[in-house]
Amino acid sequence: MRDNSIKDRILRGLVWLSAFVTMGMLVWILTYVLMKGMGSLSWAFLTEMARGDGEGGILPMIVTTFYVIAISIAMATPIGICAAIYLVEYAKPGKLVRTIRFATESLAGIPSIIFGLFGFLFFVTVLHFKFSILSGALTLSIMVLPTIVRTTEEALKAVPQSYREGSLGLGASKLSTIMNVVLPSAVPGILAAVILSVGRIIGETAAIYMTVGMAPYIPKGFMESGRTLSVHLYLLAKEGISFEKAYATAAVLIIIVAFLNFIANKTASALNRNR
Repeated sequence: MRDNSIKDRILRGLVWLSAFVTMGMLVWILTYVLMKGMGSLSWAFLTEMARGDGEGGILPMIVTTFYVIAISIAMATPIGICAAIYLVEYAKPGKLVRTIRFATESLAGIPSIIFGLFGFLFFVTVLHFKFSILSGALTLSIMVLPTIVRTTEEALKAVPQSYREGSLGLGASKLSTIMNVVLPSAVPGILAAVILSVGRIIGETAAIYMTVGMAPYIPKGFMESGRTLSVHLYLLAKEGISFEKAYATAAVLIIIVAFLNFIANKTASALNRNR
């Protein structure tokens, strides 16, 4: 009995230590980047147009980043949610389900440079979309699809079966039960999937570099080239143009991700209160 108590304390201590190490690494990285970058942030840096030599502001990169995020999420989210609904609510165990899961897991494990190469060869070259927001968004929507499918799938599984049984028992159809009972209950998990996908899109460089391009101006349409914040950060650091501006760009990326997480959490909380 005493040995079990000692083992429990040791395991509990290891769990707490792991949690503190993980949190400490996150805080350390965020603090380091923000301290390096906040000093170079200014209104002019955020609102001025960029120049080809890396000087100027990052307004075009911010606009291009939001364009890519919006189009990628708009294309990937409905497909991912519908695929997850099929796998959880309709599909029966068998070869088809195993094939879909295998395809999803395989997509999740493919390096981003392979997605970039595919996007360049297919969307940019074969379909003649050229270097454009659309080419990059289509490529990135394929990249984040596994994240949306798997996370939404787990969110749907977490909805108690009694919810479904109660709705069906009251005479609602299966589709009505899914739309009005299951999906609203799974909203926090679905939002988590979207936020994870947004985080990957914001931080992606290779696939965007090979599909969107790196034109340092605000795109006038979805068929125009552009440069996202991550690509701009890569170029600033790689060319040694300005490490101060590279850190400032990284700080802007962190702030954007934190802001989107905050909005998603508030939205999920509001939906849960009104449900």
